[in-house]
Amino acid sequence: MPKLLACAVVAGGVVAASAAFAAEKTIILAVKNMYCADCPFVIKRSLEAVPGVAKVAVSYKDKSAIVTYDDSKGNVNELTAATTKAGYPSAPRS
Repeated sequence: MPKLLACAVVAGGVVAASAAFAAEKTIILAVKNMYCADCPFVIKRSLEAVPGVAKVAVSYKDKSAIVTYDDSKGNVNELTAATTKAGYPSAPRS
């Protein structure tokens, strides 16, 4: 039983440590192919489907998407792939 308890404590420490390294990040994506005011809805849905995404704001006027996400669950490549798959190629705005 003591070994089981020790394993549980170590496993809990590993989970806590990985959560400590996770960070919420915000990125602005430049999005192509937006041609009407309804396009942002499609883009928003595609980005919200990416694991770790917490918040999405898409601007038709600026042709951009501001995405807040947990970088331990998702990454920029997954975000740009999601918009591209929906028909709206994107890239990080510098």
